[in-house]
Amino acid sequence: MTGGNMKKLLLLTAALGLAACGGSSDIIYRPAEQKLPQYIKRIAVRPFANKTQQFGLEEKITLKVIEEFLKNGEYSVSPESAAQGVIVGEISHYILTPIQYDVNLVPTVYKLNVIAAVRLLDREQNRYLWEEPALQVTKMYSAANLPGGLTEEQAREALWEILAKDVVLRTVSGFGSVSSASWKKMPPPPEVQQSTGATR
Repeated sequence: MTGGNMKKLLLLTAALGLAACGGSSDIIYRPAEQKLPQYIKRIAVRPFANKTQQFGLEEKITLKVIEEFLKNGEYSVSPESAAQGVIVGEISHYILTPIQYDVNLVPTVYKLNVIAAVRLLDREQNRYLWEEPALQVTKMYSAANLPGGLTEEQAREALWEILAKDVVLRTVSGFGSVSSASWKKMPPPPEVQQSTGATR
């Protein structure tokens, strides 16, 4: 076969391949958006459970999630008795780790890592519509006595905002908008770690 004929054959094969792709669009994988059922109009946020040794985390994150739903406006926020969907959450890990020190071995930079399990309960069908078993948020920050530094409480507040936005995004935008951390990368369970100073 001559070079010219070979080129024509290759062009013909490519054209047929493109025609086959264009003509059979029904085989292209288009996953449906995983939006909530239409009958869900109102969302309740059940107070988060707190499986860590840090007191008071559950109240702050619960209020922040409610605030983010109100800001978003896609769903009304209501008491659980009047809601069709219920956010059910649990803070499973809270780990504060010093990662840099000064010459006197005083910590200057910290990493705060929080992991929460969050699900959306369909009250009418009594089933979970989605579940994120390990939503993870991390904040690295300088010690409060340094320029631009934060207190642990301030770093926590920044994390609650990120986590709350993730919960709302997961609810409104569906699967793929956020994703849980890999179980292999997760820290050990709370019973085998300290609330502060644990290494990963």
